[in-house]
Amino acid sequence: MRRERIDRREGATSGSVTRGRSAGSRFRWPCAALIAAAALWLAPSALASSGASQKLVDTYSPILMLRDLTDVCDNAQEQYQPTTVNVFLDNPRAILQNPDGKVVTKAPTAADIAGLPDGYHLNIPGDPLHPGCNYAKDFRNLQNAGDAPPITYARIATEKGHTGLVVQYWFFYYFNQFNDLHEGDWEGMQIAFDGNTPRQALRTGPSEIALFQHEGGEKGSWDDPKVQKEDTHPVVYPAAGSHATFFSSAIFVENAQGGSGLGCDNTTGPSRRVEPKPVLIPTNPRVDGPFKWLTFEGRWGQKEKGYANGPHGPIDKLQWDEPFTWMSGVRDRSPQLPAGFFLGPQVTGAFCGTVATLSHLVNLEAESTLAAIAVVVGFILIILILIRLTKWRPVELDPLRQERAVGQLLRAARQLYGRHWRPMVLVGLTSIPIIGLIYGVIQLAVAVTGDPGVGVWIRDAANPLGYAVVAAIAISFMRDLEVGRRASYAASFGEMIARFRRVVLGQVLNSLLVLLIALTIIGIPFAIWKYVDWQFVQQEILFRDKRMRAAFKSSTRLVRGNWWRTVRVAGILWLISTVTGPILGFALIFTPLPLFWANLVGSLVFALLVPYVAIGRTLLYWDLSARHQEAATEPKRRRRWWAPWRRTGTAPVERPAET
Repeated sequence: MRRERIDRREGATSGSVTRGRSAGSRFRWPCAALIAAAALWLAPSALASSGASQKLVDTYSPILMLRDLTDVCDNAQEQYQPTTVNVFLDNPRAILQNPDGKVVTKAPTAADIAGLPDGYHLNIPGDPLHPGCNYAKDFRNLQNAGDAPPITYARIATEKGHTGLVVQYWFFYYFNQFNDLHEGDWEGMQIAFDGNTPRQALRTGPSEIALFQHEGGEKGSWDDPKVQKEDTHPVVYPAAGSHATFFSSAIFVENAQGGSGLGCDNTTGPSRRVEPKPVLIPTNPRVDGPFKWLTFEGRWGQKEKGYANGPHGPIDKLQWDEPFTWMSGVRDRSPQLPAGFFLGPQVTGAFCGTVATLSHLVNLEAESTLAAIAVVVGFILIILILIRLTKWRPVELDPLRQERAVGQLLRAARQLYGRHWRPMVLVGLTSIPIIGLIYGVIQLAVAVTGDPGVGVWIRDAANPLGYAVVAAIAISFMRDLEVGRRASYAASFGEMIARFRRVVLGQVLNSLLVLLIALTIIGIPFAIWKYVDWQFVQQEILFRDKRMRAAFKSSTRLVRGNWWRTVRVAGILWLISTVTGPILGFALIFTPLPLFWANLVGSLVFALLVPYVAIGRTLLYWDLSARHQEAATEPKRRRRWWAPWRRTGTAPVERPAET
């Protein structure tokens, strides 16, 4: 079909008629005279039409806001800009390869690629699956040499059966550095007009605008508030690396539906302003015309598997032949990463990171299927080994203070939560009014100061506060269970309030001290060490009525000799609370529901898991206490230098203080 279309553009015919010399001589001069007269008559009209077309594309040429580039090797910033195809053509380092992978020519020209079918590849230096900083540096060198000016290819197009016209602006990028990696990238946008000619379009003005985003897009009326403009020039935001074009500065969550990508497109600032020069290209290019490279149906990039393959050019896009049909099928809004304060990790934020991580596996599969399979199998084996390394049965809840294997401890925490699920659910839901209160404080602080950074600081500081309150209620509930009291939500809440300053502020101080130590960079190992040492500050305050300073010391003594055990259990509990909400909320990202609901579900799951984590840590507290008590009754052993260091009898076990 493409081959036939190009042939028609060339005016190819299927036959010829032979005439005698006398017949040709008879009509030669009259025909020549008629052609010359027609040319003279049509020339002013053609020139006027060409002038109107150029004026139209100049009047509405876009302004691009690209993520600012302070480090050429930082792919979180935008390392490229729309430029000329000559960075691939007439490039002495580029090659043209045929479908068999053989080199057809080096430094290919537009004439070399004109009309070539699919299967041919333009290949520039570098390995797209391992780009490093090579492509970014090569492009910077092209820029410094003046060979990569900011350019957009502008085309005026119509579609049979539709009134009006569109002006398309095509952006060509040197490299695509997103979740998918490939040489070359074609993105762009189009503006629709009700007028049927460039002159009419200039008079009537635009009616609609649509932006190209991966295999889909987003549209809006020209007067839509989301469409930013400077005079007649639309202001758009290409995403860093993927170059999908958006209407605003934000992080956009893509679920691969409707032609969108999969992952998160980042257009946030700070940004640099780029005004690419519009270069008018023909509506129907010819293989012998000045823009013959447009008839190339091969790939603008190295041949690779799957998404790493070089992309096709504009001529193979639906919007090239059917711009209005394509525009009618794109979305009206692009889902943004929701703002606001949520408890625990945001589902949408975790989605962005998960897709980025899994994309490495997809890129590895494009390079070596065997290596990708080995990674997956290795991960599964590690999980199975970890499961087999611990003991899961039997699970005995009485007495609560006893030694347990890691698996037994996790199952015991689950059973205790299930046995007392009504008060535990209430404990978890206590975080909801806390979230509302903190969010109100954030909004007030931002309104007063006008600085969104203040809101971020309050949010980060409030996270440990909310966790400390909920965890303290759950620990108080466990304390009542151990001493044989009638445990209830109301009683546990009252006990938390009675010791609020110590039990809540002690946990907040714990988080703050660890953070301050970690900020020194060189103190990160010490911060990790102390974070584990201070795992049981709240238990020491609630179970033994310790002051804050004494609680820190007692927690450290309890962990001593069982540091790695504490790391394993606390780490697993943290992992359960962190990943469960996002995993359950991921499914909502692929539904029509607003992304807010995905984050809300994730926050709710996290809130309900906070009591489970508090129960698990309390069981670990009792486990370590029992181990210390047992060690205190054993005869002292002579320590050998090759044996693991373990101190015994350093923390005598005390029963909870009666109140």
